[in-house]
Amino acid sequence: MKSECSAEAARKAAQAISKRAGARQPTVAIILGSGLGGLANAIDNAVRIRFADIPGFPETTVVGHEGAVIAGSLGGREVVALSGRFHMYEGHPAALAAFPVRVFHALGVREMFVSNAAGGISLKLAVGDLMMISDHLNLMGTNPLVGPAQEGETRFPDMTDAYDPGLRRVLRTTAEKLDIRLREGVYAGLLGPSYETPGEVKMLRLLGADAVGMSTVPEVIMARALGIRVAGISCITNAAAGVTGSALSHAEVLETTQRVSGVFESLVTEFLASSAARQVSSAR
Repeated sequence: MKSECSAEAARKAAQAISKRAGARQPTVAIILGSGLGGLANAIDNAVRIRFADIPGFPETTVVGHEGAVIAGSLGGREVVALSGRFHMYEGHPAALAAFPVRVFHALGVREMFVSNAAGGISLKLAVGDLMMISDHLNLMGTNPLVGPAQEGETRFPDMTDAYDPGLRRVLRTTAEKLDIRLREGVYAGLLGPSYETPGEVKMLRLLGADAVGMSTVPEVIMARALGIRVAGISCITNAAAGVTGSALSHAEVLETTQRVSGVFESLVTEFLASSAARQVSSAR
């Protein structure tokens, strides 16, 4: 599977996207988590490309994931968005879960915004909160970089600042400007697809996790290996097992993301505009 997710395979996928998207040159990629795909509808001059029309992209099988790449503009930036993602719990290897990031890099992307639905572990987090990801724990048991090093990637990427401090400052300032409560914490990525047991949640809390989910980590590792700066948000869709005693369900995840989608969309759009302004100011 590593060869099928190679730099050469990524170039072919990028060419297929470019052929359908026209002369667009995206500089920012957005990955939309479960139930957060509504942001794709806010992208201007959007061109939608089904996963089935992109070499190397499997069909999405998870409810709440559209299964399309959208190219257009948002917040004054040229963007490419992944509405739906490939999860390892669907049977995909880590290299394939992170493959879209290789494709983004081949398209010229150098910044990435990731999002996900997550269970809240920290008692400071409430259902419906948006949590800026400050760091993560890779507890998925594998890594998307396993195997021969590919063209353009760092063999041993430094993950000290996996979530870029500068982008995080812009995101925090943007939330304050919009009067949006933005929490901050550590995201733990587990394989899934089962939710965690109360005992596992206690373990995660001891390890320093504030929220837990089943995605994002492979994509961020790949981004850092390719030199792409990352910012990210977890939508806290439910309390993790044992925190409140309530049963967990994917339906609750989708209901919560739909409820907060407007706030999420406003924050991401303004963040892109603010980060673009910051780049222009820095260039002067």
